[in-house]
Order: sequence, then C-alpha cells, then structure tokens
Amino acid sequence: MEDDKIIELFYERSEQAITELSDKYGSICNKIADNILNNRQDAEECVNDAYLAVWNTVPPQKPDPLISYVCRIVRNLAVKKYHENTAVKRNSFYDVSLEEIEECLSVEASQEGELEAKEVSEMINRFLAGLDKKSRMIFIRRYWYSDSIEEIAERFDTGGHYISVRLSRIRKALKKYLKKEGVNL
Repeated sequence: MEDDKIIELFYERSEQAITELSDKYGSICNKIADNILNNRQDAEECVNDAYLAVWNTVPPQKPDPLISYVCRIVRNLAVKKYHENTAVKRNSFYDVSLEEIEECLSVEASQEGELEAKEVSEMINRFLAGLDKKSRMIFIRRYWYSDSIEEIAERFDTGGHYISVRLSRIRKALKKYLKKEGVNL
C-alpha cells in the first residue's frame, strides 16, 4: 500500500493503518531497534511504541516521507530504551558505533554561544550530500541504522577491513569539515 493511503487510514482513525504500516515498514523498524538494543523483546516493544506514537501524532502530522518519520520515532525510542538498559553495562554494537562517531561530534560547550544541535545536524547533512552515494550509504548504515561492519561489508559485497577504513576516512573528513565550518571539537 502506498504511504499516502496509509496516512489516509490514520486520518480516518482506522486500525488497519497500524497493520499496513507494520506490513510495509515493520522489518526495517525491527532491524533498527534490534541493532541498537541487541534484544529482540525490547526491540519489538520499541516498534510497538513507535506505532502508537504514529497513531497519536497522525493526524495532525502528515509525514512525508512516512518511512523517515516512523524510523526516526523507532530510533529515538530505541536509543532511550538503550540508555535505560545500559546505565551500567555495555552493548557492543551500538557503543562501538557511538564511540567511532563521538570524536567528530563532541562539540565543546561555550558560554558565548553554543551551536544548536539543529545547526550541526544541517552541517552534517550538507557534508553527507557532498559524499559519493556509496560512502553516504555506508555512513548512514553504520551511524543511523547501527549496522555492524560485517553487515555493511556483506551488503556492499566487500571486506570488513575495507568498510572500516572507508568509515575512518569519512569520519576524518567529517571532523575536518565541521572544524572548517567553525565547530569547536
């Protein structure tokens, strides 16, 4: 079913909207949550909570594209659950990917004018838009979807070492770009 038809079902308050949303985007939502949480039960809970959040926000929202809207909600809920679950312990997949990107994004706070997260986000989007498609997809698979190096290597039919090196170069370029844009790292 097309996204606009699913959104119409939400506007009609039809429970079929949840079923159609789950049928169309359930696997990607579960993958995102499972990659972050590394726990099937918690991942399913986050996805179900995301469906409820979509139900409660559409209407009045009319998300376009729907997949980005749903995935963002799932990711935010999974990250929140992850922080609740790992206040003391460590989750290998997600912690490792966070540590990799942290050096590029740990902005120093300044009293005279801290960059807003939205501004940094826009800078990162501009940086990503300037990358070739393959590099952009590798970066997003690792740091948005939290795919492992092995999963990305398999997706791109290459070795894990190649992906690790490419990600390292992208992070260095991102750090250089952000410094050039005036972000204090």
